[in-house]
Amino acid sequence: MKKQKKFLTVAPFKCVWRDELKLREPGRGCVAFEAFAQNDITLVFREQKGSQHYHYKMDNSPNYTIILGSHRNRRLKIEASGKTVVDITGVGLCLSSAFQSYWISIYDGLISIGKGKYPCQNLVFEWLDSEPKLNVQYIGLSSWDKHVGYRNISILPMPSHHNALWSHIDYKDNEGEEDEDNGLENVNDSLGKWGLLNFLENWDLADVLFVVGSERKVVPAHKVILGAVGDFFLDSADKNVIELPSTSYSVLHALLEYIYTGQTQITDLQLASLWDLSCRFKATALAKQCEEIMDRLKMNKKLFDSGEKVEIINMISQTEQFGIFPYEVSLNVGKLKHFLATAEHSDINLHIEGHGTVAHAHKLVLSLWSRPFAKMFTNGMAETSSSEIYFKDVSAEAFMIMLQFMYTAVLEMDTIEMGSILIPLLLLADQFGVTALQHECCKRIMECLSEDIVCTILQAVSSIQSYKLLEEACKRSFAMHFDYCTTASTEFVLLDETTFRDILQHADMTVTSEEKVLDAILLWCMQACKISGWATVDELICSSTPEEVFGERLQSIDSLLPYVRFPLMPLCLLEKLAKSRLSNQIPIFERLLKEAMENYSTGMKMPELSHNIRFQHRRSSYKELQYICDGDKNGVIYFAGTSYGEHSWVNPVLAKKITLTASSPPSRYTDSKALVSRTYQGTSFAGPRIEDGHSSTWWMVDIGQDHQLMCNYYTLRQDGSSTYMRSWAFQGSMDGQNWTNLRVHNNDQTICRSGQFASWPIRGPMALLPFRFFRVILTGPASGDGNVWNLCICFIELYGHFI
Repeated sequence: MKKQKKFLTVAPFKCVWRDELKLREPGRGCVAFEAFAQNDITLVFREQKGSQHYHYKMDNSPNYTIILGSHRNRRLKIEASGKTVVDITGVGLCLSSAFQSYWISIYDGLISIGKGKYPCQNLVFEWLDSEPKLNVQYIGLSSWDKHVGYRNISILPMPSHHNALWSHIDYKDNEGEEDEDNGLENVNDSLGKWGLLNFLENWDLADVLFVVGSERKVVPAHKVILGAVGDFFLDSADKNVIELPSTSYSVLHALLEYIYTGQTQITDLQLASLWDLSCRFKATALAKQCEEIMDRLKMNKKLFDSGEKVEIINMISQTEQFGIFPYEVSLNVGKLKHFLATAEHSDINLHIEGHGTVAHAHKLVLSLWSRPFAKMFTNGMAETSSSEIYFKDVSAEAFMIMLQFMYTAVLEMDTIEMGSILIPLLLLADQFGVTALQHECCKRIMECLSEDIVCTILQAVSSIQSYKLLEEACKRSFAMHFDYCTTASTEFVLLDETTFRDILQHADMTVTSEEKVLDAILLWCMQACKISGWATVDELICSSTPEEVFGERLQSIDSLLPYVRFPLMPLCLLEKLAKSRLSNQIPIFERLLKEAMENYSTGMKMPELSHNIRFQHRRSSYKELQYICDGDKNGVIYFAGTSYGEHSWVNPVLAKKITLTASSPPSRYTDSKALVSRTYQGTSFAGPRIEDGHSSTWWMVDIGQDHQLMCNYYTLRQDGSSTYMRSWAFQGSMDGQNWTNLRVHNNDQTICRSGQFASWPIRGPMALLPFRFFRVILTGPASGDGNVWNLCICFIELYGHFI
């Protein structure tokens, strides 16, 4: 693999594997990319990364291999674990003359393949595996007998109903509606064809004139575009008029057409004149191509001076431009940024209420990206003739980022500011129809999507049709972390009823108990400002009526309560609910409880209940592993040692059910299997290592890629030494790299003798976050006479809700 300019080039018979080329969820995800190839664009999906010399023909592990343009660009081929399952002609072929956009999605064995920038649009082929490879996750980029270039690779999550819900992000005016107020000439309604071509020799927004030939023909142009390609104003006394008395119109037209569209045609007899004009204005790309063409023509005397037309294409624009850039030519981005910073050639001043003048910009650049701006500047509105625009209720920070994007086609944001500004930026991009920025914001949001921000995003985008993909991703994240999202804050009560109902019936809904669902519905209906359970709501009804407690959302109770699986609740809880004021005063509450208790009395089993969709189990059910006492057999590590309840206990490290590592190398006294052996060790410690220039000591537990734990308790045991830990953190992580503090101990004196057990609860929202990795890490020196940066424990156990 070698990196060339903006591409990854994969050599023949090689395969590229990278950590970031990984589906976020095994067996589910979408990869969107652009590729440049004559044939055999090959993507491999497998459970683990392969090697550079990997070849799918030799792989015996579960995998999918998808070949676009197989058999010298004649066929589409899919192999499942080495067996050909699809081999059809004329489908999914490559385009060798330019980069082409593709997408491939996998969802529980359903493989979908399509073309275009927008996943799940322009479907080309679909195939369902009867024996799906549910754990494939890593993506390899490969090739057969020719080099293949890849770029703009995005790994995106897949919603459960993806074909209906994926919708490419387009400004609403692009749906083919008639526009009676369009002041632009020859404007195509599709933004995909909107660009500089529309302004070629167009008087709209023109601010410089060429006067050519003896007939003094006047041709309009735009300073900001000319300035981003060459130097057009160095030898001109009047920067608004450029006199070209000895130049013919056809030569000037070829120059401008090349600048505005990236290609032109001219007779070979005029090539020298075009070359002279390009050199004069320092349009170096065009001058170089003219020179190369003239040299080739001189070598073939039959073609030279024949009067035939010659086509000139800006190859730089074909290979180096960003795929989302709206300009058809390779404009100098550095110059565009300079024009914005210095106000050179500026024709519009932008003001934001409370911030004054924020930028001196260029109407044409704004119009190329935004149809609303284009209309504003060309259809006779006040802004058409004015050089000032004033904005109210606009985030100045987000606006400046959008403006920078319009001049560079790059979203430049620090990771720190990303969380606070992405949503305002997304809404601003939607307001002004900056399609590419909308797409980039959605991609960034999904890359950093977490349960802490899903409610904020859902409030912002649920009413915008073009963000269905982002909305569905947020609903799924909320559903999968339902306990946390409904108990960490009351922000979820601001969601509209349709969104909240979609979450309650989501296929990936995951909860620790149906009581949590009941509590969340009641809080949403009463629009609560603080977290509380059903018992607190029941107390409120003692002194108030349901109408006063729930207000305008009282009727919503009838439609939402059926999403609580009352038959899954313990009988003792049902009996408490039956005696509550909620049951006495809310008819549907009483009816649902009565049905559930009748099921208990008749002995109906869950398999029978599951025929009713209301009573089906959630997609994922947590097993509660509750702390009873120090050293008990109720924890996750012991449970893993029994193969999750399947047989007698075996050390889970030896059984490869869990992985346990230390900050220091394995040794006689740093033995991972000893830490979970349940046998007392006189000497057992993790030693310090240097990480990011600092000393760090830790023990880390990986419960496995197929498991997660919402940890609410943990136990440690001191070894036989007197080096007692005093300051440490207990942390959780999903990837083993980014850590969340679940509990922080500062000068904790609990452990004070050799061999002592000690246990601590995890309280609050942190106990509702699921993680795969857990670690105990020293944040300060231990006490005692030994090495105070040794972490001296001989036992660890975790408790909570395990999946």
